Amino acid sequence: MKRRPENEGRAEHGSVERVPAELDTVKPGRLLDRSFFARDSVVVAPELLGCIVTANGVSVRLTEVEAYREDDPASHSFRGRTPRTAVMFGPAGFLYVYFTYGMHYCANLVCGEDGAGAAVLLRAGEVIDGEPIARGRRGETVKDRDLARGPARLAQALGWGREDNGRDMVGAVRAGEPTLWAAGPRTGITKAADTPWRFAIPGDRFVSPYKRHPKAPAAEQDQAPPAK
Repeated sequence: MKRRPENEGRAEHGSVERVPAELDTVKPGRLLDRSFFARDSVVVAPELLGCIVTANGVSVRLTEVEAYREDDPASHSFRGRTPRTAVMFGPAGFLYVYFTYGMHYCANLVCGEDGAGAAVLLRAGEVIDGEPIARGRRGETVKDRDLARGPARLAQALGWGREDNGRDMVGAVRAGEPTLWAAGPRTGITKAADTPWRFAIPGDRFVSPYKRHPKAPAAEQDQAPPAK
């Protein structure tokens, strides 16, 4: 697995900074336990890149994720625990699924200690097993590259919906091959729009394009809170 360097850099307006990964002792293929997720989401997020998530007959290699925390204005948990966000407050390792734009589901892996209100949004990946099943959910004419390239597409490919909110994912996520990762602004948000908590594998064709929200400030000067 990868460790977050002391300074991962600050990327502006969708650009990314290449940051070398350091190898840890978790071997590729090993199931990630709850202690892996029970850490700061900003630390966990880049370490999820390259990991394999399996659900409902489909496996996806993660290529892009975003971190969110309770002290983050862009996070669903920023205003405290609600019936909608209760899963985000722990325990770690569970799935937080939400409905957006009146048509899509997106999925997050809950991180941090109990009560932390933190999670990592699974933004994009490559379907590496169960492609016929994923294609049945996504459509027969969808390109391989687009089966799980985007958070709603990824959730659909894995067969996740409202009923999966609160599902325990310990035992369903495996360590992947060590990889480089890059940090940059998160996609499609209006608050903390320049906080560099979007992590992706540089040059991977299964990473989704960066899209800045049209209502986001042109150049925020906010600084990312330090990792806990």
